[in-house]
Amino acid sequence: MNTYLIATSSTSDLPRSYLDAHQIPFISYTYTVNGELQTDDCREESRAAVYAGMRRGDDLKTSMINEYVYYDFFKEQLDTGKDVIFLDMSQKMSVSYQNALKAAEMVRPEFPDRKLYVMDTRCISGGLGMLVDLMVRKMEAGESYDEVISYGENIKLKIAHRFTVDDLNYLKRGGRVSNASALVGSLLSIKPVLYVPNAGTLDVAQKVRGRKAALNAIRDGVLSDLGKLESTAGMEFHILQADCVADAEYIRDEIKKAYPDVGRITITALGVVIGAHCGPGLLTVFYLCNSREAR
Repeated sequence: MNTYLIATSSTSDLPRSYLDAHQIPFISYTYTVNGELQTDDCREESRAAVYAGMRRGDDLKTSMINEYVYYDFFKEQLDTGKDVIFLDMSQKMSVSYQNALKAAEMVRPEFPDRKLYVMDTRCISGGLGMLVDLMVRKMEAGESYDEVISYGENIKLKIAHRFTVDDLNYLKRGGRVSNASALVGSLLSIKPVLYVPNAGTLDVAQKVRGRKAALNAIRDGVLSDLGKLESTAGMEFHILQADCVADAEYIRDEIKKAYPDVGRITITALGVVIGAHCGPGLLTVFYLCNSREAR
């Protein structure tokens, strides 16, 4: 029996079925739909309903998690008598990480015999989910608390994150592009291809004209990374999509065509929190690479 547990947040964008199957506690971000408060439950059907609503014009807003909510969550986990490893999205993407650190400092004196590690994952969305999954596999294989932390710290910057969005107006609302840039980009059908470097930020790798060009840019980036590996046999990929299943299947098929020996390629719905900032049509690909600084 494990003497510790791995916990995460709903922004790991893992399906609820996975979280339940592996008994991974998660703290839920909240969001509003047209002013009505909702809790991110990580269910595929909830995500699909949100993106369908956004296409109809629903207004989504998200909230950070404050330190008191984190405190209650950490206390609940430590009350199990186990040590805790907690993984949330990159500190560069949300102040929630700092609030988690504050909560950890608040709760530790109450559990002097327990350990609580809050990792700066430098990952977001399915990249965070992939890190959680990789560490959970190590935990379930019997590796110790310290061994799993060391493994996670060593592997996290090898998880490649590639994104594209379909509508710049969502990034404009989040303050990531200016009104003028969103207007010009929409008129010219400019699609940004986004990337997460080692710092854990969300950067623009390139800008292309049209959706198909953006999908091909993601494909080319993935294939470039794969070409630098000694072997791709059995390699896993996680594709997350916000109401654009056909595009996700296109990327999957292109990877399989170029590298028939790769392993599982999963396609699941993108989580609500990231999707609220980027909108329907967001497509992301996550996988292990030699170095994610190379774009």
